[in-house]
This record gives sequence, structure tokens and C-alpha cells, in this order.
Amino acid sequence: MADKTSIKPAKVAAKAGKPREPAANSPARTSAKATAKKRTASPKATATKTSASAAAADATLLSGGNPQIAKGHGDAPVQAYIAAMPGWKSDIGRRLDALITRTVPDVRKAVKWNSPLYGMEEQHWFLGIHCFTKYIKVAFFRGTSLSPVPPGDSKQKEVRYFHIHEEDELDEAQFAAWVKQASQLSGERM
Repeated sequence: MADKTSIKPAKVAAKAGKPREPAANSPARTSAKATAKKRTASPKATATKTSASAAAADATLLSGGNPQIAKGHGDAPVQAYIAAMPGWKSDIGRRLDALITRTVPDVRKAVKWNSPLYGMEEQHWFLGIHCFTKYIKVAFFRGTSLSPVPPGDSKQKEVRYFHIHEEDELDEAQFAAWVKQASQLSGERM
């Protein structure tokens, strides 16, 4: 006869809809371990991945499709964010990053608040990017000082936005002009 104390927890777990854990030496548990080992990449394969692609693979998409990337300074976290941008947004993200880097070769990069930031000095940012469901929002933190002023209004006095939708044609010359002007202004301390 089975001991009631050993049966009872299994019945409670089954009634609650929770799967029971197989016994330590059961074939089901051994099989699960073997399967997990097969799925784990070899150290050599893992070492060849770039930190950006590894971070992008681990990224969670927040509401609106904005990638959740750990904050950090430098190009790697920005590239991880761009790689994790969903669908068409990743291609636009690469184009924007290339335009910014080409226009301002000594630009500093970081990811904070799940958004890539671009600036000329540490902690002083002139531009940020953020994904939303239907568009990418580019924030120029001193946008009212740009000519022409980017079209998107903000509740913040100096900030102006530029929205990019999937079907939009990006005017690269205008965008580069905004980036150049913005980089020459003192950035927003964040």
C-alpha cells in the first residue's frame, strides 16, 4: 500500500493543472536532460557569435515591438537593439545608424531606457530612437533649434520628433542635415 503523504502532493499538483516533475532517475527526466544538452550550442559555436547578435537573440519585445536591451555604452548595445528591432524596422534602424555614423564619425552611442542614444560626449545626447507598433520615432532633443524643424511636436519644449512608417521614403539628405546640426548643439544630459 502506498504512503498517502507521497501520493497527495502529486494529486494536488495534477488537480491544479501543474505538470508533475519526473523522478530524478526516471527515463523521462534522463531524456529531457539529453535533449537539453543537444540543444545547447558548443562553446566554439557560442564564441563565434557577436555580442550584439547574442543580445538581440535574448531580447524581449515590449509593447509596440520595442526591444528590451540591457543598458550599456558603445556600439555593441546599439547594434543589439537594431538587430532585435522587428521586421522592416531593423533595416531602417541599420540605415539610420549608418547615416548617423557617416555624418558624425566620432559619435558616441549608448542604450538607455530601451532606446539607442547618440551624442558627442558621455551622458550628453542629441538624438534617440524608439520603436512603436506602426513606426520608428526619432527624437531630436534640441529639435526646435534645427532648420527646418522636424515635424513631430512634443510636450517637451525643445524636443521634436521625426516618425518613420514602413511605407515612407526616407529623405537621407534631410535626415543627415538634421543629424549634423543636432550634433553641433550641446546635447541633453541623461
